[in-house]
Amino acid sequence: MRHFEHLHDLQALVGKEIGISEWIAVEQQRIDQFAEATGDHQWIHVDPVRAADGPFGKTIAHGFLTLSLVPEMFATAFDIRDVRMGVNYGLNRVRFTAPVPSGSRVRGHFVLKSYEPIDGGAQLAVEVRVELEGSTKPACVAETLSRRFV
Repeated sequence: MRHFEHLHDLQALVGKEIGISEWIAVEQQRIDQFAEATGDHQWIHVDPVRAADGPFGKTIAHGFLTLSLVPEMFATAFDIRDVRMGVNYGLNRVRFTAPVPSGSRVRGHFVLKSYEPIDGGAQLAVEVRVELEGSTKPACVAETLSRRFV
């Protein structure tokens, strides 16, 4: 994990990688729990027998499950010590570029795209490239927007 003392320290790092998260296992149980929480029970996600004959040879995570892991990735990639609160502000762009097979691992690589001072803090645009272990192609690429307050 990378540590920053002050939010304003990031301003000089626009265009640079600011952290890499720990690996996260994407097991079938997590996929099934996501299906329950969202009501998305597509067979490619939750039916290992049928998925074995499908295009990927096994079940795969929902794209939105992969995206939902980004906050967990943020939490292990870097921290900013003087930030007392952060809130999601939105997304500029999201692409699901490769399937995440059940039993695989993912981690996030974070690049600061922009730093905009706001009252009480800053708005950060951060690109996350979700690396799929053993693959040269990322599973997801997204530009997140968050507001951090000191």
